[in-house]
Amino acid sequence: MKIKVVELFAGVGGFRIGLEGFPKTKDSAYEVVWSNQWEPSTKTQHASLVYEARFGTKNHSNQDIASIPVSDIPDHDLLVGGFPCQDYSVASTLNNSKGLIGKKGVLWWSIHRILSEKENKPKYLFLENVDRLLKSPSTQRGRDFAVMLKSLNDLDYAVEWRVINAAEYGMPQRRRRVFFLAYHKSSAVYKSLQKTKKEDWVLNDGVITKAFPVSGTTTNKQNFELKGDLVALTNEFNKEGKLSPFQNTGIMVDGKILTLKTIPNYDGPKVVLNDILEKVKIDDEFYINPEDLPKWQYLKGAKKEVRKTKAGFEYNYAEGNMIFPDSVENASRTIITGEGGGSASRFKHVINTKNGLRRLTPIELERLNMFPDNHTQLKGISNTKRAFFMGNALVIGVVQKIATALQKQI
Repeated sequence: MKIKVVELFAGVGGFRIGLEGFPKTKDSAYEVVWSNQWEPSTKTQHASLVYEARFGTKNHSNQDIASIPVSDIPDHDLLVGGFPCQDYSVASTLNNSKGLIGKKGVLWWSIHRILSEKENKPKYLFLENVDRLLKSPSTQRGRDFAVMLKSLNDLDYAVEWRVINAAEYGMPQRRRRVFFLAYHKSSAVYKSLQKTKKEDWVLNDGVITKAFPVSGTTTNKQNFELKGDLVALTNEFNKEGKLSPFQNTGIMVDGKILTLKTIPNYDGPKVVLNDILEKVKIDDEFYINPEDLPKWQYLKGAKKEVRKTKAGFEYNYAEGNMIFPDSVENASRTIITGEGGGSASRFKHVINTKNGLRRLTPIELERLNMFPDNHTQLKGISNTKRAFFMGNALVIGVVQKIATALQKQI
């Protein structure tokens, strides 16, 4: 029996590849029965076009998920998605972080609507977001995650989570994301969880720790309960707290939370940036023009200077230097959506080669997220757009490991 999957906010299909393999493997335990990808701010639906080119148009929806009747979504065992994270993203400052009430943050409630209205609720959820989620918004640290946990608790789910940096488990990119799994009370995993102490589950016996072992905890252990309804929680959660109560690891059962800090335990092989570089002649467009080098050096360098706002207000601006060019002997820095294009940037990757300094190619960016080579190559899709896709994507190896551990528990 296949585990039937619905993939929301599908992007170019990273979750799907992690679950099914690509091309789809016959012995995969998972089968995507319906998918949805919709980008509200663009006329041409580039990510959806790539998704359809790779996986076909059957059972794929390219409409706003908020407008789709839940009755149109087939029953499924597992709901997955990296739901849009622009409102929590490290690309913006915490004060600009609108959290659950942000334009895209509201899409959490699309997941909630499906879970609420489905008569046969999915037994399992497997979701991903930026780790900022655990401490947003800046005025009530951790409130957004608390609201999500409480809303899942009200729908009879237990939840475990972990912030995973892919590079700490040998993968080629230092990409920190929070992954959370939810188990409906009717599921086999929920029943196993009820027989296990919370701490034993998150440290030894649970799904995430089977996939990504940890070597112990610090003293940051906290137990607390989510009380009141969602409105009360929204208004009152951690109102006086300077720090979020949520650590990088945790579990919620029946509204009661255990959260603690764990340390990765991994001593296997490690993939570094040098391992994924293309060994072919690289197109000239990726090389930095020597005339532009001062711009790159300025943007990558340390700064302490007086700047002016548009309104004429002067302020002191300071930032540290970035390693330039990037070291190829370590896992790469996180890819961001602005990685593509030739203009000088503080955040784009630049490597030193025998032919000069250059940016990373779309294939190299795909490899950093463990996608197949040229997965995003399609007529009409620019290299800049391909880089954007990878800035939005997840590291497929993380999904694969959790999916394998989840299947064993099921």
